[in-house]
Amino acid sequence: MEREFAYGRRYKGALKAVILDWAGTTLDYGCYAPAVVFIDVYKRKGVPITIEEARAPMGAHKLVHIRKISRIPAVAQRWEEAHGRRPTEDDVQAMFEDFIPLQLACLADYGELIPGALEAVADFRARGLKIGSTTGYTTEMGDILFAEAKRRGYSPDVAVCASEVPAGRPEPWMCLKNAFDLHVYPLEAIVKVGDTLPDIEEGLNASMWTIGLAKTGNEIGLNAEEIEALPEDDYEERLANAYKRLHQTGAHYVVDGIWDVPPILDEINARLARGERP
Repeated sequence: MEREFAYGRRYKGALKAVILDWAGTTLDYGCYAPAVVFIDVYKRKGVPITIEEARAPMGAHKLVHIRKISRIPAVAQRWEEAHGRRPTEDDVQAMFEDFIPLQLACLADYGELIPGALEAVADFRARGLKIGSTTGYTTEMGDILFAEAKRRGYSPDVAVCASEVPAGRPEPWMCLKNAFDLHVYPLEAIVKVGDTLPDIEEGLNASMWTIGLAKTGNEIGLNAEEIEALPEDDYEERLANAYKRLHQTGAHYVVDGIWDVPPILDEINARLARGERP
């Protein structure tokens, strides 16, 4: 006789680790460092791109990011007007080669920690959580960023770059390598925090809880001073749109910035205790 019920194993313990993004999440308020370089790289090829086009694929491996910009219809059209043809993979590879030294040269200029980051990290540590991190930067770029963060008081237990895994975001490998290197399981005991849509997809694809940051990162794309200068209705519209896009991507929670993350961890712990999964 066929069984009418199936019984599953459920983790009902607390969170064990948090995995943080870098630019727009813990440092570089507004996620400027990569955006300005993407604009410069295309300008050097005689093809102007807007800041919105430069930001559109943010969170991906930087080579993939350049490729995705080249496939934006308006950019491809401008490229054809400038070069008599659509951009090719050779063009993408050449731009990535240009991108590397330009990005390395300016990364340290965007190394300031986002207000509230150190306090949030201290809260995570007090909870006994291990702290991992993922980034779309290459290892060489990451090393500069990590050194700047450490100089300012922030040093996660693990840092994984897109160039260290088979594929970057939205694939889950950087998150899974974090879990491996941190010696943390099950995956539902980990929460991924980030400011881009691929950040959220990465965490979801790794079967982790996800928290999106709407204010400090790529979705608004402005630093604290620029946000402060916005008319109130403009700011509210931009923030609401950022919340909407992150929620639509599947984020379990969306908050303004990393300073709002600690209370969300309490909510996730309560859900875990009830046997819920991401």
